[in-house]
Amino acid sequence: MAQSCDNWSKNTNVPAVLSENDSVTTWISASKNSSLTLEQRKQLLTKAYHYAKTAQMDSLQHRKLTSIAFQSLKLGDLALFKTQNAEALTLATRRNDSFAMGDAHWNYASYYNKGQVFDSAYHHFNTAADFFEKSGHVFELAKMLYGMAFIKGCFKDYSGSEVLTFRAIKKFKRIEDYKSLFSCYNHLGQLQKDVYEYDKALFYYDKAIENLNKLKNSSDLQEAVLNNIGNIYIKKGDYSKALQNFNKLLEDENLKFNKDHYARTLDNMAYCRLLIKDTLHVAKKLNEALQIRERLDNKSGIIISKIHLARYYTYAQDSVRAIAVAKEANRLAKDIKNNRDYLETLLILANLDLKNASIYLERYINFSDSLQVLERKIQNKFTRIAFETDEYIEESERLAEQKVWIVVTVAAAALILSMFLLIWIQKSRNKLLLFENEQQKANEQVYLITLKQQEKLETEKIKERNRISEELHDGVLGKLFGTRMNLGFLEIKGDKNTLKQHQKYIDELQIIEKEIRDVSHKLSDNINSTQISFSSIIKDVLENKSKLGNFKYTLTIDASIEWHKINQVFKVNLFRIIQEALQNILKHAFAKKVKLNFETDKKNLVLIIKDDGIGFDNNQNHKGIGMKNIQSRVKKLNGILKISSEKYEGTILTIKIPKT
Repeated sequence: MAQSCDNWSKNTNVPAVLSENDSVTTWISASKNSSLTLEQRKQLLTKAYHYAKTAQMDSLQHRKLTSIAFQSLKLGDLALFKTQNAEALTLATRRNDSFAMGDAHWNYASYYNKGQVFDSAYHHFNTAADFFEKSGHVFELAKMLYGMAFIKGCFKDYSGSEVLTFRAIKKFKRIEDYKSLFSCYNHLGQLQKDVYEYDKALFYYDKAIENLNKLKNSSDLQEAVLNNIGNIYIKKGDYSKALQNFNKLLEDENLKFNKDHYARTLDNMAYCRLLIKDTLHVAKKLNEALQIRERLDNKSGIIISKIHLARYYTYAQDSVRAIAVAKEANRLAKDIKNNRDYLETLLILANLDLKNASIYLERYINFSDSLQVLERKIQNKFTRIAFETDEYIEESERLAEQKVWIVVTVAAAALILSMFLLIWIQKSRNKLLLFENEQQKANEQVYLITLKQQEKLETEKIKERNRISEELHDGVLGKLFGTRMNLGFLEIKGDKNTLKQHQKYIDELQIIEKEIRDVSHKLSDNINSTQISFSSIIKDVLENKSKLGNFKYTLTIDASIEWHKINQVFKVNLFRIIQEALQNILKHAFAKKVKLNFETDKKNLVLIIKDDGIGFDNNQNHKGIGMKNIQSRVKKLNGILKISSEKYEGTILTIKIPKT
């Protein structure tokens, strides 16, 4: 189902909170009756609104205010909507009702989305998502994520849109909302089509169909996604598969009952036949589809039909009719602000009308450039404050990596010297024991130095984050507030549109202030460095070893482990065990994947190190120095070591160490 930026609207299948015989619910339902006049429907909504607002009922009753406001929006009464929704939000805020506040912001998102004020729509989707997450409403939260993903997709932030869509999918799966899952996968298909990843697009469309098959009465949605699949095959140049898709749809007699879908499928089929130069009855079918769309006043569909007719007349060498039809499509696309088709018709006219080709090409270039500038401005608005923070984080990470390399180099040098010393002192058992004792002390010192360096780095990061937060809050935000206030008191003279535009810019400044304030607060949320220092060191070691061994790794640490309560000697030995295990993997396993898990139970800390390397015979004695060191350290900690391995099946080390 082809999607555009102006067709995402609030659509919820949440069951009514109150019973069907509730008066407010009854009046809202009656206002949806299309057999009544518009004035009658508005009167019913007004009655429901005043009753819900003044009645001495619980918060569930007052939540109906947002439903009433949304219905007013659907009926086109924007003034009534603004009044009702503002009062609903005020009452919800007074009651600290997170769900009602989220629902009111969802209404605003739908309002701005309908008016194509997408930055404001995105802001309200994001705000609503926060409230729904706080109140634990999974369905509504997923809808907000999908709404934000949809807007990002419109402005070609494909990766951002994809991330949000996958988050929504995860939540829709929890509640088994197959219709919403269909929409998500269909949206992913559209994103992949836009970046020319046609095979991935087909994969997501297939996933969309899988979810549709779990629904009843989904023939309209099925038809839409099959049309999308047919268009993908056209993009791939596989016209035979595209035709199979369209012909299969046209064989369904029920399709003709939905004129819009029938016209779309007929038009796509005829155009596909034109592409393979099978033009028998093509003009007739293209015109039939156009006539249906004109009767339905489907302007976007009319543009597509005329573009296809222009291509047909071009193939038939009737350039006069081709130019005329292309101009009609161009004018209509411009009128309804259909940017994609407007650009396409300019290219068609540039190829057909050679006399005016330079004019059309200049329009194409200028309009395309203006669209890119607009898209970049919107994308930058979502990310410009975070960008400076990201730059700082990247620099901090680079410095941290540099320090880690210094530590690793020092440790490697110490290890080489230790190997020579070990060879020399093997002649005497007493000397070996003495050396091990000294080595343990040295290792503890190296780790403690490393830990202090890591804590110092984290402290500096937090200081810098606080500095940026203060600068944003006390400096930039203050100046921005002052500018907005000055603009608000500035007497602007001009026509109504100029005054309206002036107010719009003041409102936009207020929204930007809110965004800066939110970012400032998030930056000032400090992290306890003692909780992350040990985890960070383990991650650094894994990262460095993975580069040396060319393997991928995953690190999982149980969040309940309180590292700051574990003594340093314990952590030193644990650190060395991990180092030895990774070194063995580098030298002997030739692994491609390594997994390291920290788990905990009531009595033990459990470390599991797993690789997919060549393995070994588990029945043989493990006489290597590395394995002996691991066994020795586990024994010092009163722990238990279990080794599980088979040839070519990888190795698993499971280490259980008492917490006390």
